Amino acid sequence: MQRLPGIAVSPGVAIGEALVLDHEGIRIPRRFLARGATEAELARLDRAIADATAEVEHNRERIAEQLGSDYGAIFSAHVQMLNDPRLRQELEELIRERHYSPEYSVSRVLRRYAKVFQALESDHLAERASDIFDIERRLLKHLLGERRGEIAHLDRQAIVLSRELTPSETANMNPEFVQAFATEIGGPGSHTAIVAEGLGIPAVVGLGPFVSEVSGGETVIIDGDAGVVIIQPDEETLARYRSIIEDQKSASVELAKLGDLPAVTTDGVTIQILGNIEFPSEIPLCLERGAVGIGLYRTEFLYLKGDTEPNEVEHYAAYKEVAEALGDKPVVMRTVDLGADKLSMLPQPEDERNPFLGLRSIRLALKYLDMFRTQLRAILRVSAEGNVRIMFPLISNLIELRRAKMVLADAMEDLQEEGIAFNRNIQVGMMVEVPSAVIMLDQFVQEVDFFSIGTNDLVQYTLAVDRSNKDVAALYTSADPAVLRLIKISLDVAKAHDKPISLCGQMSGAPIYTMLLLGLGLRAFSVTAAAIPEIKQVIRAVSIAHCEQVAQRALKLESARDVKTYLREELSRVAPDIVI
Repeated sequence: MQRLPGIAVSPGVAIGEALVLDHEGIRIPRRFLARGATEAELARLDRAIADATAEVEHNRERIAEQLGSDYGAIFSAHVQMLNDPRLRQELEELIRERHYSPEYSVSRVLRRYAKVFQALESDHLAERASDIFDIERRLLKHLLGERRGEIAHLDRQAIVLSRELTPSETANMNPEFVQAFATEIGGPGSHTAIVAEGLGIPAVVGLGPFVSEVSGGETVIIDGDAGVVIIQPDEETLARYRSIIEDQKSASVELAKLGDLPAVTTDGVTIQILGNIEFPSEIPLCLERGAVGIGLYRTEFLYLKGDTEPNEVEHYAAYKEVAEALGDKPVVMRTVDLGADKLSMLPQPEDERNPFLGLRSIRLALKYLDMFRTQLRAILRVSAEGNVRIMFPLISNLIELRRAKMVLADAMEDLQEEGIAFNRNIQVGMMVEVPSAVIMLDQFVQEVDFFSIGTNDLVQYTLAVDRSNKDVAALYTSADPAVLRLIKISLDVAKAHDKPISLCGQMSGAPIYTMLLLGLGLRAFSVTAAAIPEIKQVIRAVSIAHCEQVAQRALKLESARDVKTYLREELSRVAPDIVI
């Protein structure tokens, strides 16, 4: 049994069979053989070895001709390994005696070989592990043939393990079949993490190298609450986690009873709980759990579904579905909040060394105005059919905001000339995600109708922490005193100018921060459907007076660790059944 610590980015626990993914697609679609299939499968293994050998021989001849025989010799070693009688014997034993599929046998044996090389003290010999992986990929390619598939086309339940998953790969996951996933790299607040939470798929990221040690079909536990992945768990661990899953199901049933109850503190203060959604399909669950509207509709999924830019018809159809589902309840539609590196349909930046500081969000929109106008036109058209509001992300200065509003005004003018209906008085807001926006908030209040504090980016930019870098991920925390002070400044300025302000991001959906945020003055939470019940539970268990005392104490603490410890103690007093 291996227990691997990582970063929890989407809650929940899952137990299932591993499906190891690489850049070529799914590696091992099945583990065991059907009865009586042994001889046919051995023949298929032999054909794969022969085909892979021919492929390597062709490469050897081509490279030797172009670069010389010394370089071609590299491939000669691959041919020898592919046709090693001991390898063939090991594979046959697994297929005959354990009834493993050839794919699973190849992966299991060659990955064991690779681990031996990787453990050697000699760097030269350790590098040979890459040769082993290359042979594994070749054999699997020929074994799987047309049965290889992409993650979007899974037809059975599995736990996906990969070095990395892009937001588009995650967006195309079917929660019916993807029980959970874990990746070697990644961090909290990434689009991949956000999409996973929106889909309700438990996920752990930032585990470091581990995929090469796992074969498809092995039992894996993903603990998206604690940020742990367990490979080949023993019976005691399996039993414990099965019990955890049952307890979570029971707790969900109890929390569901809060759906029809108002989010009101014990001293009678009503708190707005709004939903965060990535996909229109999330709306019914948000409403069922008591959301009074949608405080953040992320529109990125439209850009991540394929390699072509979505047109106005596609935008309009998605937005109309949301507006119709909500009726007269409000929905805040945020314009595209992606980096150019995530959009394959756009030219890739030539010198994008740090995407978080580069061409992303409103900067991207203002560079590609046609794409921006297309989205704005669709949002405006839908505003005639529902309580729609528009919000610009990552605004860092007044000029950016004014340029975005000018493009919006141009889109309005175009629609008016075309005789297309829209709400001319649509409310316009902005995300508060960078320190410069907080510092200048007293100027921004004159320009917008509402604000939303985006804590994921605010934490990142305040603390100068790349949230996707596992080496510094521990520094990424909403509990840092500097972050708390920036949130308090934002809430105070908005209140002084009577501007509505909400807070979204992972912080808003974490019960440990609910009392603190209430005490700082927050009266509108924008959270995922999964987080609504627990946030409501805390709200209904506390008074504003108590929360203000908690906030005052927390603001005096010196470190994020001290803040978290204190908040955890306070939460345990009012809601002891909530597990943090």
